[in-house]
Amino acid sequence: MENLESLKENVSIFLPENGLEEKLKLAKKENRKLRIKLGFDPTAPDLHLGHAVVLKKLKQFQDLGHQIVILVGSFTAQIGDPTGKNKSRKPLNVDDVKTNAETYINQLSKIIDVEKAEIVYNSDWLDCLPFTEVIQLLSKVTVAQLMHRNDFNKRFTENTPIAMHELVYPILQAFDSVQIKADIEMGGTDQLFNCTMGRQLQEVNGDAAQIVICMPLLRGTDGKEKMSKSLNNIIGLTDEPTEMFGKTMSIPDDLLIEYLTLATDFSISEKEELTRQLKEGENPMNIKKIIAKNIITQYHSVEFADDAEQFFNNQFQKRNDENRIFETIKIETLDLVSSSLLEVCHLLKSDLSKSAVRRLIESGAVQINGEKFVDPLHCFKLISGTKIKIGKRDFFQLV
Repeated sequence: MENLESLKENVSIFLPENGLEEKLKLAKKENRKLRIKLGFDPTAPDLHLGHAVVLKKLKQFQDLGHQIVILVGSFTAQIGDPTGKNKSRKPLNVDDVKTNAETYINQLSKIIDVEKAEIVYNSDWLDCLPFTEVIQLLSKVTVAQLMHRNDFNKRFTENTPIAMHELVYPILQAFDSVQIKADIEMGGTDQLFNCTMGRQLQEVNGDAAQIVICMPLLRGTDGKEKMSKSLNNIIGLTDEPTEMFGKTMSIPDDLLIEYLTLATDFSISEKEELTRQLKEGENPMNIKKIIAKNIITQYHSVEFADDAEQFFNNQFQKRNDENRIFETIKIETLDLVSSSLLEVCHLLKSDLSKSAVRRLIESGAVQINGEKFVDPLHCFKLISGTKIKIGKRDFFQLV
């Protein structure tokens, strides 16, 4: 069936379990596109790698010819999604929502084809919903059902206030699915309850129930909480390449496989190979660099990725050099036939044979002022302040 395995890759939850297969069969039988909903409340102006996990899965469906529907919560953002919160979320005003929504849609083009997507705003129907219909809508859901939601249940048990508008939020999100006739709703695992509510309202309305696809939540650079602007632990899709690289290099080592799986676009075999290397003792820093370059290539270009790596290496080398103790060598004491790299290094490392020094240079283990040179015959001026690194442990400075 139509790239089923690739569509299932990295998915945490299918509801029902065989729902995707059934929807694909139905679309083929009826000779139509599936309508796949992804809703977001524009609560902050920037998209990040956490958003990208779901967006890249959505892109797979778009590439297969299905209709993706981006639902902007222009009404619900003014309420505030309580998902995962232990207190009420501050609602936004109309101007904030409009500004953030415009920015979001521009950034979506980094992953999906916005021109082919259907973009809708739930204020178009919720703003004009008569209050009698609001009451009828609320009557389709019980308080007991709402209290099955973990964050509501936890807050109720802990006597933390739950405002009535928060209880209404998942019902309004569910009503969006009815309005756009969604076949599939996508989100993170924290959206399971809200998406399931959409299934219920569609069935009550006499429509075929959407299936739910939940993607894993990518943890932020702190290594603890899910990536979130409010927690200041994000890698933004519009971050500068050098900033992206530096942030990726800062993630804890135990998040490497998670980022390799969810944030890169390597093939399955490439991911497996890098995971194997990591488990067999490869330096985590080397794997982080590979991940960082891949991420930058996705959202900028391979040239920007190379430049960002070089910038990081130079900065990292500079910080390390500041903490290292260099053996000082007086230039006038050097007895040199020439100032070729081979001659200088052999003199500084007189315990090594000239052949051994040559091999070190050719393998890239020699640097002058942080820059790698691999030509043993490279000539350079002997200037006071020049720093020479030979191998991993030997550092010299000419004075």
